Amino acid sequence: MHNVPSPIRLRITAAVLVGALVLMHTVSHGESIVAHQSLRELPYTLGDWTGEDRALQERIVRAVSVSDYTNRVYFEAAANAPVQLYIGYYASQRTGDTIHSPKNCLPGAGWDPIRSEIAKISLPSGRQILVNEYVIRRDQNKQMVFYWYQGRGRVIASEYAGKFWMVADAISRNRTDGALVRLVTPLNDGEEKARARLVSFTQILSPYLDELIPK
Repeated sequence: MHNVPSPIRLRITAAVLVGALVLMHTVSHGESIVAHQSLRELPYTLGDWTGEDRALQERIVRAVSVSDYTNRVYFEAAANAPVQLYIGYYASQRTGDTIHSPKNCLPGAGWDPIRSEIAKISLPSGRQILVNEYVIRRDQNKQMVFYWYQGRGRVIASEYAGKFWMVADAISRNRTDGALVRLVTPLNDGEEKARARLVSFTQILSPYLDELIPK
């Protein structure tokens, strides 16, 4: 189990971050926009998985204010369920177009969180990353979600840590670009198999993310 910060500590952290964000927007002096490959260049074949595009409605794209995105469903013959992949990239987060946390968006779409924790994943490169693991439910449908924030050379699970490094990099590197990566799979074959499916897909996906999302 992970320690839960006290309400006082959370309020202090939130106040510091809000103040830093206000300062960041106030002193903006022309952010460096980093070139990146289009997320559409992500291969449709990842290992044994084959992807199909699922275009988002234009109103949703406008609402999340992404600079670039891909939304696909990947299928694998031996898997009992598909994996839905969404990557939303933001070239800049200085002007209020910030990454929308699934922690807020999923309930807004009618999904109730049942359980949440942090999952540690070992990548083929030997690096380990931390991601958010959620189990959600809507009516009788249950799904498992992995999501994390990636950009400027970091993979981050925590929303607070993500905001901290965004402010720090805005000051030290004049950059606030970054991406949200989210994987979703049904729980029709149980949590253990769903988790193994998402872990395996993350391991296959990670080298491509390192190429597409600027460091």
